[in-house]
Amino acid sequence: MFRRNGKFKAGVAAAVAGLMLLAGCGGGNAQTTVKTGTSVADTITAQVAYASRDFSPTTSGALPLAANWHVTEPLYALDYTTYEPYAALAKGDPQKVSDTEYVVTLRDGAKFSDGTAVTAKDVVSSYERSTASGSLYISMLDFIDSVEAKSDTEVTFKLTKAFPLFQQRLALIPIVPTAKSNDELKSMPTGSGPWKYTEITDQQVKFEKNDQYNGQYPAQTKYMVWNVTVDDTARVTAMQGGKTDIMEMVPAQAFQTLQSSGSELQTAQGFNLPFLMFNTKQKPFNDKRVRQAVFYAIDVDKLISNQMSGQAEAATSFLPKDSSYYNQAKNVYTKDTAKAKELLAAAGVTTPISFTLYTTDHSWITQLAPQIKNDLAEIGMNVDIQSMKSSALYPSVTDKDDADYSMVLAPGDPSVFGNDPDLLMNWWYGDNAWTKQRSFWKGSDGYTQLHELMDKALASSSDSERQTYWNQCYDLLSEELPLYPLFHRKTTTAVKKGVFSSWGAIGSTGINLIKAKLN
Repeated sequence: MFRRNGKFKAGVAAAVAGLMLLAGCGGGNAQTTVKTGTSVADTITAQVAYASRDFSPTTSGALPLAANWHVTEPLYALDYTTYEPYAALAKGDPQKVSDTEYVVTLRDGAKFSDGTAVTAKDVVSSYERSTASGSLYISMLDFIDSVEAKSDTEVTFKLTKAFPLFQQRLALIPIVPTAKSNDELKSMPTGSGPWKYTEITDQQVKFEKNDQYNGQYPAQTKYMVWNVTVDDTARVTAMQGGKTDIMEMVPAQAFQTLQSSGSELQTAQGFNLPFLMFNTKQKPFNDKRVRQAVFYAIDVDKLISNQMSGQAEAATSFLPKDSSYYNQAKNVYTKDTAKAKELLAAAGVTTPISFTLYTTDHSWITQLAPQIKNDLAEIGMNVDIQSMKSSALYPSVTDKDDADYSMVLAPGDPSVFGNDPDLLMNWWYGDNAWTKQRSFWKGSDGYTQLHELMDKALASSSDSERQTYWNQCYDLLSEELPLYPLFHRKTTTAVKKGVFSSWGAIGSTGINLIKAKLN
């Protein structure tokens, strides 16, 4: 058994992979024949927009999250067109013993790609990895009190409280072999999913069909290759050349080009966003009025029109308007230079002030920074822009007890783990690195109030009452702004015409080929 207080007994526990996205398949040279008799290429070739070499089960990187979903399985995965859970490594729905206890049975005969059987021990150790000290997943799983192996194929989950989103939240824990070390899993995980890794480099991620897989969504081709192409132009060129079957993150400027060269495009409104994060301990940004002034200074509509070619929606709340949990926040920020200056004056800020705006090096993020710099100059904030990889920015700039940065502009999309407000808010505002070492917001009155409201929401006896508390959370976040979206992106994916008989765009980063159907 594994308990959150760290005590162990023989046992097992909870698991599942977090993330999601779209679906695609196609191209290559050698031919094979699928069961339907349709001749298709034996290799799916993709162009992916994000890079990372940390493929550990608890990664938060867009590339490894999406890739791992094809290799590792959760007990319950999410269909990211609806965010409804379905049985992945689990045999069926959880058996409810009480409001705070469930039993989950593993799929009959489930094996990892190395041929070893999946057991309850692997579930327990996977839960243990996902909730280890420092994991960003902890705050999204802290409703679980213990996980125990009831038998080799049955796992008992005991909860700290009744949790209405239990089944969905299990999609956060990828189940991997107990025997594998963290270093082994970081470089190349082993799982029970339809694919297995054969090679991971900075340039490519290579997969092969997992012949041990006995679930409901087997791989439809023998091989799959993801080419890591962060540069938008290079990704478009590769897709235009006809040798790529699916491409994520199509820039709006390339829509017509790709359609003319034989691609089908689908666009979906997503949660994916650029956020501004403040060091809430650093003067003058320790005053929420100064943070509000920054948001009033920025012309978001202009950013969307010019830099995003209209493929985004200005934030009117923490969630986008198409979310079933949406409610307009108390504060909606549109450009108002006079109001921004009034807030600075009320906070006692004497301008001009100077600081560095740190950004990640994603091209669509760096394209936003110059206008933001110009907008802030209008209210007396002189900004020097410094861009770097996420893998350098967080450890070297923000994640330090004595961090002296002021503001960060970066992308984020925790909807790869799920879409419920509790999960999305816990990602950035939970008891984790984001509030402890990045925004330094933990311990503030706003932080305390937010978590009181979040707790009341989960304890609510009805959906409407729960939504009322979540709406109050959105209002509070729009007031406090330790980290907050400028807008929510629309995500466009391209696939080669004729490759799929069915597929659907998902408004999230990454690609997901689990349910794709080939022609």
